[in-house]
Amino acid sequence: MRLLFGLALALPIFAADVDGIRLHWSYSGKGNKAVILVHGWTGDSSMWSAQVPVLAEKYRIVTLDLPGHGRSGSPADGKFSMDLYARAVEAVRRAAKVKKAVLVGHSMGTPVVRQYARLYPKRTAALVLVDGVVAKPENAGIYATISKQFVGPGGLKAREDFVRSMFTAATPEHLRPEILKITASAPEATATGAMLSMADPAVWKEDVLQMPVLAIYADRSRLANREYMKQLFPALEYFEIPATDHFLMMEKPDEFNRLLLTFLDKLKL
Repeated sequence: MRLLFGLALALPIFAADVDGIRLHWSYSGKGNKAVILVHGWTGDSSMWSAQVPVLAEKYRIVTLDLPGHGRSGSPADGKFSMDLYARAVEAVRRAAKVKKAVLVGHSMGTPVVRQYARLYPKRTAALVLVDGVVAKPENAGIYATISKQFVGPGGLKAREDFVRSMFTAATPEHLRPEILKITASAPEATATGAMLSMADPAVWKEDVLQMPVLAIYADRSRLANREYMKQLFPALEYFEIPATDHFLMMEKPDEFNRLLLTFLDKLKL
């Protein structure tokens, strides 16, 4: 493990590897319970900046940039998949010397942590779904269709429009340029490949996960299907934060952190 120059979230930055891809991650805190924060599509670890210092007062917090995102490298063959993302999280867990963790996934990060729980159940203490995508297998094809918009000369504008569609009147004005800047910084190959990684119906197989699951969703979220999620996650706790939209952990961090800390404090690891 090699210490790198620079700062992210004012934390030490380290590197790990998966399939020869250099992954950037950081940690804070020294608690017995570990939490790994996983960002969403074309995002990066900076989107958790309002969570890390608060959570680190009681827990060990690990953040990472998924392959192709932020400061992490991209696969040489240009192929992204949920398995790759889950194995990237596992590579960071090993590098951080964490035995078992609570996995928190925002947006596309939700299928990432769900896939991680399938592949590494003994390393998964609980899951937290943050306005996350939980699709039905028969609907997976929509992500292949969406990914085609992001190719070519008009691709970046299509991506910006797609992100703007996640804003409502509830999204604070000062956050919008920040979110757009982060999401626009990902390469085209990441934007298309990451979206396409969700088009595999196997990602959405309806296996039941029995570990504790907390769902924190936006106000009347367009992604929420509480009844369906309860079938997949019998131990589900579900909350919506009023007057928020898709980037709720950035929009109302105090409310978000309170819900997450209440859940973490109850867990017996």
